Amino acid sequence: MRCTNNTRIYKKRQQRQRRRRRQARAAALLISLIILAGAGALGGFILWDNSKNYTLSYEQTAYNKALYQGELFARDLCVSSEEVALEGFEPDSELHSAGLFDLSQEKVLCGYKIFDQAYPASTTKILTAYLAFKYGNVDDTVTVSEHATDFGWDSSLAGLKPGDTLTLYDLLCGLMIRSGNDCATAIAEYISGSEEAFVELMNTEAAALGATGTHFANPHGLHADDHYTTAYDLYLIFNECIKDQRFMEIISMDSYSADITDAGGTVRTETWTPTNYYASGNATAPDNVRVIGGKTGTEDLAGNCLILYNENTEGNPFVSVIMGAPDKTTLYEEMNQLFSAGII
Repeated sequence: MRCTNNTRIYKKRQQRQRRRRRQARAAALLISLIILAGAGALGGFILWDNSKNYTLSYEQTAYNKALYQGELFARDLCVSSEEVALEGFEPDSELHSAGLFDLSQEKVLCGYKIFDQAYPASTTKILTAYLAFKYGNVDDTVTVSEHATDFGWDSSLAGLKPGDTLTLYDLLCGLMIRSGNDCATAIAEYISGSEEAFVELMNTEAAALGATGTHFANPHGLHADDHYTTAYDLYLIFNECIKDQRFMEIISMDSYSADITDAGGTVRTETWTPTNYYASGNATAPDNVRVIGGKTGTEDLAGNCLILYNENTEGNPFVSVIMGAPDKTTLYEEMNQLFSAGII
């Protein structure tokens, strides 16, 4: 009996060993097939490149696209989870926030309170422009409503009147160059039918861009307690805007003249010049920086705000933003200090 039992045990052991060997051979064959499939033009040899992000490569090529249709969110963004100090930049104590983003290196060079919520004033209008380009036709003719011109005398306006007709492109120029609140409201009504519906779209699209610290209450930036953003969120929105060549064309203009037809059929010309001091010649950037253009914002509680697209002498792109400067002199002095410390 002992011999018989030992024989059975021996046979079972052999069976287990053979099963393990088959499993091992199958695993080895699978690994070999994967390696050969990946070798391709390298003639069967795999060269592992430590600088390559194989995980990102796999996501981009092999992820189930039926389940995931969007781009990988942070693929081309400057990302930071905390504030970033920049040597040589000492922010004025009254600034709300400041940021400098190196687009070619995808790096946050300066992040001073960039996640703190602040009032944006007319820098709001970059999102209004983004949605106009995304959902509108720049050649369409837009009729200005009475509501679009219902602003106080001290509001930033492009001179529109009820019943005026002009193209969406004209409105975008008045929005970004002259910072017309009337242009912002006319665009909102054209895109969504009403200012209220457009505001809902603004907040939906801001969240889709990752601007989770943002909530807007209007398309122009006049003060409201629930109208706020962060310097980092402004960068996220502006980063999408500058991907559109039409946006870049407008923010780089020295002036723009629009032919506007009034309600009676008479055509007049409105010429708009930039509120950005670098564009108007009232401020000069350091020699190693070329300011392409951007958007200003000024309001009592928001202070003086400015977001810009810039390049260094080699043509490398940067986005810079300052929010809450106490006056325009400080705004441009701080921006130049940011340029000198971070753009080389």
